[in-house]
This record gives sequence, structure tokens and C-alpha cells, in this order.
Amino acid sequence: ILLGTLLVSSADACCPAPPSGKPVVNADQTVIMIWDAKTKTQHFIRKASFKSEADDFGFLVPTPNEPDLKESGNDAFPYLMKVTAPEEIVKKHPGGGCSPGCGVSMPAAKNALSVRVLKEVPWVAGFSAVVLEASSANALVAWLKKHGYNFSPEVQTWAKPYIEKGWKITALKVAKGDKQKQSVGANALRLTFKTDTPLFPYREPDYGKSLDALNAKRRLLRIYFIAEARYKGILTKETPWTGTAEWSGKLTSQQRSALLKKLNLPPTTGPEQFWLTEFEDVWPYRVMPADVYFWKDENQSVLKREPITVYVSSKIPNDAMAYALASIMIGPPVWTRLTRRERSSD
Repeated sequence: ILLGTLLVSSADACCPAPPSGKPVVNADQTVIMIWDAKTKTQHFIRKASFKSEADDFGFLVPTPNEPDLKESGNDAFPYLMKVTAPEEIVKKHPGGGCSPGCGVSMPAAKNALSVRVLKEVPWVAGFSAVVLEASSANALVAWLKKHGYNFSPEVQTWAKPYIEKGWKITALKVAKGDKQKQSVGANALRLTFKTDTPLFPYREPDYGKSLDALNAKRRLLRIYFIAEARYKGILTKETPWTGTAEWSGKLTSQQRSALLKKLNLPPTTGPEQFWLTEFEDVWPYRVMPADVYFWKDENQSVLKREPITVYVSSKIPNDAMAYALASIMIGPPVWTRLTRRERSSD
């Protein structure tokens, strides 16, 4: 739920909003999504990066309802990567050596302004955030312009279908620390909101020539999707999603507890049994017809990565280099002990 082109990152679709003449596009992204089918609640935790020539910029994130914004733990991402890593099979090699191996939206007030501020969060995970409710894409663009956000016809086109459906727009701003780098990272941000169907905001504005200016050609989208069962992602019937499941299976109760702790979420979050599916997508830089929605998969089998074979030497080293390395590692401690004994005997 984080894909726009005007404001910041971590929610539904996120639309970057750079200063005039300074392009920004989404780069590699890793997302953790926890779906509670009983309460119709989605937790969306995003660890993203951007390519930009701007010193600071913002972006927009659409959600079906008003989201709750919290900083989330970055440690959860390497933890899940380890969980879904391929099994290592150790074998002896005769020749030695190793082979390379959220809340419901507020009711609209009578005579409300065309853009209403539902919530302001001055600081969360390195962002300043404002949750907006707009009557039209034109009104949203006017508000962005008035409050220091840059806009474009492409952003207006991107926002229109979300506004027409009554979605809320979270506007975020982030500052880039190192002006020498085009890539920008941010702390993990969690958006929690109500929705009938879990989703990832896949739609983006038409980046056009910005891709050439930033040399943006390839990017990887990785989604860790957690629910009560195995799910699959669907774009449209005419345009299948290019993401594929690489790992799918149940987490143990210990893994569930450890993950929620790393995400700063209470132990009652989500279903009692976590089923994790990891999706990988070489996300194309082109205008998409829809967002990705997730549905329970007919295939409920466990999926694991192919194991990796790691070879270790079964022979005692017999060359001079091996013995030289051994003497370097063992020699100093032995010498230190001997000198200590000599001093104590004196």
C-alpha cells in the first residue's frame, strides 16, 4: 500500500513528489504484509528505496480507509530472509576447498472543504505525515501545491481513481541525508488500515523520461505476505501479475512471536497461525492497469527453495600455505602462554 508519485513511502500505492525538475522514482522494495481475515485488517510494513536527484521530496500513499501510522522494526526483514533461505546441505569434498555457493475513516462533515486533514503526524520513522480526504484529484493537487508539494498532470491522473473510490491519501515527506547519492532509504513505516481485500499499491504515475535521467531500468519487489493460509497475487485477468511465489509455509509459534516483537506489534496481531508466502517480482517500470490484490490460493502446498550444497574438505591440508596459515593463527596464543609461564616462574 505504498505507491504514488507525489509524497512519501509506505502504504498502498506510493507516488513520489520531488521538487520541480528533480525526478524521483521507486527503486527496490521489500514489504511485509500481515492480513487478518477475521477483522479485515491489513498491516503494511515497507522498507523501500528511491532514486532521486532531489535533496528532499515527498510521496503519496493511498489506502481504502484512514491508516494508523507507526514506526516498525527494521530487524524483521533480515529475520524473514533467514527463515525463507534455502537449506544448506554440507558434503565432504575429496579434493578440499568449498564450492561457491488501522481505523475506519471519519464520516464526512457537512459543508466540508474539498480537502480535509484527518490526521497529522509530525514525526514517524523519519517522515512527517498528513492523512487527507479529498473530494477530487483537482482539489488534492491544489492542496499539495499550497502546502509545498510539487505536482504534475501525471500525479493527478494517478490519484483520480483512488479519490473517486473515496480512498484516503497519506502525504509523507522525507529528507535525503547524503546529497552525493541518488538512492534514498528510510526507516520501515507501518500502515494499519481496514480493507475488504488485502492489496499492494502497484499503480504508479507515468515516469516517462525520469527513468532515463536516473538510469532506472530494473528493480526487485519482494513481498512477505502473512495470513492464515497460502495466498496468491492477482493484477487483472488480462494482465497477470509478474510476481511469483518463491517460498510458502507455516511459521512456528516461536517464529510468530519473534517476528511480531521485531515489528513492534502486540502478540494478538493477525491470525493465531502464521502462513508466510514470499513473492518476488522484477517490477517493470511502466504504467500498470491496477493494484495487486491477494486471494486465498487453491494450492495450499508447502513451497521451499532448492537446497544449496556446501562442500567442505575431507583431507588434511598438505601444502605449505595451509601450514603457514595455521602457524599464524595458532602461534601467537601459544607464544603468549609460554612467556606468561616464564614470567610467573621468575
